[in-house]
Amino acid sequence: MAAAFLSIAFFLLLAGVITVFGYKRLAKPAQIYEQLGGVVSVQNPTIDRVGTDEQPGLIVSVIEQIGQQVPLTPVDITAARGELIAAGYRGDQSIFILYGLKVVMCAAMLILAFLFRDMITSNGVLRIVAIVAAAGAGYFGPTLYLEYLVDKRREDLRLSLPDALDLMVVCVEAGLGLDQAIQYVGRELAVSHPALAQELQLVNLEMRAGKRRGEALRNLSERTGETELGKLVAILIQTDKFGTSMSESLRTHSDFMRVRRRQEAEERAGKVGVKLVFPIFFCILPAMMLVAAGPGLLQIFKYLFPMMRQFKA
Repeated sequence: MAAAFLSIAFFLLLAGVITVFGYKRLAKPAQIYEQLGGVVSVQNPTIDRVGTDEQPGLIVSVIEQIGQQVPLTPVDITAARGELIAAGYRGDQSIFILYGLKVVMCAAMLILAFLFRDMITSNGVLRIVAIVAAAGAGYFGPTLYLEYLVDKRREDLRLSLPDALDLMVVCVEAGLGLDQAIQYVGRELAVSHPALAQELQLVNLEMRAGKRRGEALRNLSERTGETELGKLVAILIQTDKFGTSMSESLRTHSDFMRVRRRQEAEERAGKVGVKLVFPIFFCILPAMMLVAAGPGLLQIFKYLFPMMRQFKA
């Protein structure tokens, strides 16, 4: 029975890996080619990953229904919604999907740990600990993955800022205002840097809805939580408040970001030697010692030990 469940689990894992690989290698590039072949400008951008026009699938609907039954406090809702917005999920149902997925993963891991408890260990106490640990891993796993998505999106935003700044400088020097420059940059970066384009488009929509420019920019900094983007927002607000040259401020900040990135690269390069000490000591040095001293040790074992036994006799 355990062998059958193990075979099914390995089959599902292999099917999932093949599906993800096929999507990234075949389906996703095809979508990118279609976007490149069509019109680049987007008149009505979709700023929500959980689309309002598309109906969710059956599994997503079931997970959402499960998540709606979970009792949540306002503090939990606020914290989870902030993480989801930072990851790019702004739909109202995303928080229910998150908690529904946590409940489903907890139950699934609990069932799997209970089924394979005999294969884990023969100690009864350790079995209980392993089952509880599996349930905890299933419950907190989606949260850890969400934190990974947040960090990855912030990194994408940080890496896309130099291109956006260069394009914004060109727009401002060409005579466009800051609002028009933000709108143009958000539209032109929709393919190359979709994360930053979505955030800039959302800033544009907030300003068109009646919010002040400073408030919309502060919301951008609070949504993403990215430090470099927060510095850019502070510069834009200060420049707009005191009436200084927008192009000079953006150009200076762009140069500062390039110098900062070069310094970070030099710092990482300087740490390489220290980080290589342990791999060299534990991986490369034993192999070198085996190649260099191995033949001599074999000769010692072959000739010296028999001579020592003769002396003892």
